[in-house]
Amino acid sequence: MVFTSTISHFGSLVLRAGALVLFSESHVLAQDQAATVKGDRLLVVDEHGLTLQSADGGIKFHLGGRLHADFGTGGSSAVTDEFPKHADIRRFWFEPKITIYDDLILNLQYDFSSDTTPINNLLASYKGFSPFTITVGNFKEPFSLDELTSNNDIMFMERSLASAFASGPAGRNTGAAVGTHGENWTISVGVFGGNINHSVDGVGLEGTIRATYAPIMNSHEVLHFGISANYHSLANNVGASFSTTPESFLFNPDLVKTGKIEDASAIGRLGLEFAWASGPLRMQAEYIATQVDCDTKPDAFFQGGYLQGGWVLNGDAAPYVVEADTATEVGIFKRVQPRPDQRVTHGGAGVFEAVARYSVIDLASHDIRGGVQQDVTLGLNWYPEPYARLMANYIHAWADPTARSIGGSDGQADIFQLRAQIAF
Repeated sequence: MVFTSTISHFGSLVLRAGALVLFSESHVLAQDQAATVKGDRLLVVDEHGLTLQSADGGIKFHLGGRLHADFGTGGSSAVTDEFPKHADIRRFWFEPKITIYDDLILNLQYDFSSDTTPINNLLASYKGFSPFTITVGNFKEPFSLDELTSNNDIMFMERSLASAFASGPAGRNTGAAVGTHGENWTISVGVFGGNINHSVDGVGLEGTIRATYAPIMNSHEVLHFGISANYHSLANNVGASFSTTPESFLFNPDLVKTGKIEDASAIGRLGLEFAWASGPLRMQAEYIATQVDCDTKPDAFFQGGYLQGGWVLNGDAAPYVVEADTATEVGIFKRVQPRPDQRVTHGGAGVFEAVARYSVIDLASHDIRGGVQQDVTLGLNWYPEPYARLMANYIHAWADPTARSIGGSDGQADIFQLRAQIAF
């Protein structure tokens, strides 16, 4: 009853938010049509958010945001209290952006739902030296296709188990990066310190580089290859650790974890990417190897990866882009888009996407008995509007954990979860 009541409450909030967006869109479209006649469009409010621009159009202020509300339940054979909450706000972001003559971009992403990492992006990007982009601030390091893809656009509610190897919260740290691209390739390189939510110094320095190449890239088919590398020189006594839950925000305990590796002096990461999209189909895979250099013990080696696929039942796969506002979020896929006639507000049924993924992570090396975990996730996504998405995921996770994780016995978990998403 508590779960049902909570879902009803959150569902009501999400529906009201959606209704507000729909009302704003229809109301402002009428205003926008009138403004077009006058030749004056200084303020536009539509499905993309609120945009205010100068008379010459050179300076633009855009206010966007995202709301992800999650609901879930399930059970585990190895842990208790795995769902402290059956419903919660996953993200509630406030996202202002200023663009100055298409050359300088200032961006903030602030998450009101997070107490520990409220600041995501806090950056400035300069694109005046085309095709180069220079970005400074707190932003995503150029590592991993899955990690660089926006959480608005990923095929599942959560990223794969291999995301445990991301550097910094959600792959973000404070630093500077330079990126460039051609018609079908990208290169990004950056130097970073700590995360702005914690400490930007005292944790060591790291360098990260990523390159992508799409030998096939047209409106109907994309073939993507990518490679990324990261080296993080750790400051004294910082240590290193890796852990992960099943691919669920609401499931609380880690099924596998290394514990703190006290004498770690550096971390090296290597990532390999593959993706193929053709019409309604899309396949994507990654492998990430991570080595922890230790001063007094043998170096530790961990690894993980995933294979996932999606089938858009009544449309085309997500678009692929090689250019972005930042130097690093390039060579990635955006989310599925319904055609105008498919939008619910235009009398359509929206777009449906079926997805499946297998992912694995190995956190055992020498005397570090962190465990091995595997997840299988099945999902269905519905896109009623360009700015809205409803998601359903079922996750079956099983782990061979150790005393450092959940008591030395094997463990399993079965999770069913839903998400209502609005992003503009």
